[in-house]
Amino acid sequence: MNILQLPDSTLHLAPLLLLLFALGLDAVFGEMGWVFRMMPHPVVLIGRIIGSLERRLNRENRGQVDRAIRGFLVVVFMVGSTAIIGATVSWVSAWHPFGWLIELFLVATLIAQRSLYDHVAAVAGPLSNDDLPGARKAISRVVGRDPNALDKHGVTRAGIETTAENFGDGVVAPVFWYLLFGFPGILVYKTVNTLDSMIGYRNDRYRSFGFTAAKLDDVLNWVPARLSGLILVLAALVTPGAHAGPAFRVMLRDAGKHRSPNAGWPEGAMAGALDVALAGPRRYGSQVVDDDWIGGKGRARATARDLRRALLLYTFACVIHAALIAALWAFTELHRG
Repeated sequence: MNILQLPDSTLHLAPLLLLLFALGLDAVFGEMGWVFRMMPHPVVLIGRIIGSLERRLNRENRGQVDRAIRGFLVVVFMVGSTAIIGATVSWVSAWHPFGWLIELFLVATLIAQRSLYDHVAAVAGPLSNDDLPGARKAISRVVGRDPNALDKHGVTRAGIETTAENFGDGVVAPVFWYLLFGFPGILVYKTVNTLDSMIGYRNDRYRSFGFTAAKLDDVLNWVPARLSGLILVLAALVTPGAHAGPAFRVMLRDAGKHRSPNAGWPEGAMAGALDVALAGPRRYGSQVVDDDWIGGKGRARATARDLRRALLLYTFACVIHAALIAALWAFTELHRG
């Protein structure tokens, strides 16, 4: 099928094809840093706006109810604005002969499969060379916990956890919301996810102001998190050294132990597949979180080899994820014909 055809005959198929191309573009080029040295990345731009609003509206001298209301209004403004922008991009993509190129580029930038791999691989390298300071520096770019409080096993667990969790909210969830609502869906999702990552903390500064953002992010990730866990279980079937049965059992058993209602599903699948223990007690700045272990009888003393196994499992999961999208496109095309 020619995706340059007029939209009256291809509009319902174009999103699936475009999504497949976007996944391929992201897999090959990743973050495309050379492009975003000339212009701001969409998520960076969203983050700047959120940061500006937070500094203006989340003042310490305001009451908790006032701050909660202001945080709610920030979410409404950001979601409404990006929904309008997303709808405009979709309209241009549908009706302009080359508008789909804009949407393709933007969708590829909002999926983080290659960048996640690259960031975690940057942790595995120093760990393999017993370079703990280098590994701590690399892991600090992808997690919020205090890297200086982590030994080599803690750094490794943090890398495995971020691989699992971000497969859900950086890969599966954006694609899920794009499939449901097109470009407005993925853009709104990334906006809410960025809101949560910036103001969705449970500390004194953000507990009230970021309440709406955190809860909305939980809602939007509810289905994708469980799908990502299942895809990791499927990936364990074909990944050397991984185990699908334990992945499924640990996911079902331990997902509810996580402080997040969603992150425990992919982390549980990853822990069971690799026979490691994840989560547990950890430090975020001055705050110590005493969480239960996920993958209870697994090895807490994870090694660089485990992190590389996690990356291999993640790679197979991304391939399976893309294959499912391709199968959906083929099914739709078959029934359309």
